[in-house]
Amino acid sequence: MEDEITASESGQRWDTAKVGAHWQQELERAQRYFKSWHDRCVKIEKIYLDQQSDQTSAAKRRFPMLWANTSVMQPAVYARVPQPVVERRFKDAQPVARIASELVERNLAYTGDEADIDSIMRAVRDDFLLCARGTVWLRYEADFEPLDMGVQPSDPAAAHNLSESLPGEIGGAPPEVIADERVCIDYVHWSDFLHSPARRWKDVTWVARRVPMTDEEMEKRFGAEAMASRAAEGTAGNKAASQAERLENEGKTHVWEIWCKSENYTVWIADGSPVALEVSEPPLDLTHFWPCPRPAYGTMSTSSLIPVPDYVYYQQQCDEIDLLTKRINKLTDQLRLKVFYPSGDGAVSPAIEKAMRPENDMVMVPIPEWAAFTDKGGSKAIVTLPIDEVQKVIVACMQARKQLIEDVYQITGISDIVRGDTQASETATAQRIKSQWGSIRIRDRQAELARFARDIIRLAGEIICDQFQPETLMLVSGIRLPSMAEKQQVQMQMQMAAQQAAMRAQQMGQPAPPPPEMPPQLQQMMGQPTIDEVVQLLRNDSIRGFQIEIETDSTIEPDEDAEKQRRMEFVQMVGGFMQQAGAMAQQSPMLVPVMVETLLFAARGFRAGRQLESTLEQVGAQLSQAAAAPKPEPQPSPGEMLKLKTAEVKAGAEQRKAELSVAEAEIEHRATVEQARGEMATQAIDQMRAAQPPYQ
Repeated sequence: MEDEITASESGQRWDTAKVGAHWQQELERAQRYFKSWHDRCVKIEKIYLDQQSDQTSAAKRRFPMLWANTSVMQPAVYARVPQPVVERRFKDAQPVARIASELVERNLAYTGDEADIDSIMRAVRDDFLLCARGTVWLRYEADFEPLDMGVQPSDPAAAHNLSESLPGEIGGAPPEVIADERVCIDYVHWSDFLHSPARRWKDVTWVARRVPMTDEEMEKRFGAEAMASRAAEGTAGNKAASQAERLENEGKTHVWEIWCKSENYTVWIADGSPVALEVSEPPLDLTHFWPCPRPAYGTMSTSSLIPVPDYVYYQQQCDEIDLLTKRINKLTDQLRLKVFYPSGDGAVSPAIEKAMRPENDMVMVPIPEWAAFTDKGGSKAIVTLPIDEVQKVIVACMQARKQLIEDVYQITGISDIVRGDTQASETATAQRIKSQWGSIRIRDRQAELARFARDIIRLAGEIICDQFQPETLMLVSGIRLPSMAEKQQVQMQMQMAAQQAAMRAQQMGQPAPPPPEMPPQLQQMMGQPTIDEVVQLLRNDSIRGFQIEIETDSTIEPDEDAEKQRRMEFVQMVGGFMQQAGAMAQQSPMLVPVMVETLLFAARGFRAGRQLESTLEQVGAQLSQAAAAPKPEPQPSPGEMLKLKTAEVKAGAEQRKAELSVAEAEIEHRATVEQARGEMATQAIDQMRAAQPPYQ
């Protein structure tokens, strides 16, 4: 393929003529590889739809065994829409991973509803049951609109010059933004899908699907130049197997979309054209490269990827059943009353003929020549053809056909309980055992379609993670997350408010007040992860950071009793655990975190507890914080409070009495001291007077 890569002056990397010639050969080789399987599937589809070419009156009398078996198997292998469940790979407390998982899960649910994945899965299921292969194709679509600059210049010439001078524009075109984006899931008919011959799916080097397109669609998709390059090759779409297909594809051209993994490019080429319409790099960067999951395969061998339809294994029995059905119908036609009577007896023969007419349920016929009629034996003159032997042959044919039908049921594995054939004497336990063992043969088919639905959801999830804009993720999911800029703006506003309050306090000569408290709404917003962090996780980790998985039985008919039983078990488990854990938490508060983790570990094992996991984690975190916080002193009872108050009053009275006694003693002491000082002063004065000599 290296000779197909060129570097022309126009910047084109691939030579469309060489690429087209190469891929026409590859497509023809793959068609030869699948030709026997394709022809067999065409015949099986005609039998299923009762569209055989030999539509004679005898050939119409067939037993619709294929349709009956397929109708029984359809709801058994797929019965309801697969529900996407996005889970974290590790069940720990990571708010960013939790929000990212919820965003992707809601976007996947909306994508499935918009793409009508239920009808797609039912079409794949029918191909899977009839032809043993079914597949789909995923693609990403986006709608663009001009970017509103918010400026309306008055001068048109200036506006034109402005649009030409803006950066990032091509050819003067105004910048565009994504207005809407979606993941499309296209059903691919079993005859419109090809891949390279291989033994295993991992060895496949290219896959292709055939798309009928009108000339207008092709010109819009590939341009006028590509249309002119394959002008003579526009009749391939008229080659159809049936008149209905010819009418459906009238005026359309079959175009092959090819994804080549070995060369890492995609090719669009019209069926029968030697020139490729378009050669480009893959529009999606997917983990496994393919825009389609591994097809839902039925019976296959390890030597090739050519499946074997189930009808092949009981086709001979169905042919014998049809042969016996035709024989029974022919013999049934012979179950008629055939009468022989003498002719030429005047009025006797017309009377007998009138009596034996089919439209006469009860008739009275007069016979003029009664003597002649009785002379020839009367009613004994009429002889009927015996039909007992015919009846015995019919019964034998019906018994043989019934045995063949039982053989078909044994081959296909349709159990008695699945067909609704049971006995009134059987107990409920016996019927449940028969149902469990009777469905073993179809469990692989159920698992294969469940795997196929899971792969579709994984591919869609990968495209959503890699391609969707943050606005689309939040709009579709209904989850509003703040951006990093919004959080920074709130922080700046709170800092500015704190600075202004500090400046006002400083001007008034007061101490700086504490920082203002953030409103509850802003606190909740600041506690959430930002959309930038979520998108960064989705872009970098994509599917590897968390696992996208559907429920194990989400594609088959649910067992309501089993679901109720699981929910009751979960409620009983949580109730019993909470009752035991409450008593232990009061005695040993340090064990509360261990109990919370134990409860979460048990709840994650129940599918019914997945919806309560977030609530349990929040409540568990609050309980752990409450247990770690210091306990306040226990409040006394009202009686104890009265005693405490009485003791406090008594203690206060005693204290006041003691203080009064101390004050009185101090007063007495001060009076005694003052009296002593007065007496000492008087004595001193007397002594001084006595010591002075008397005047002469």
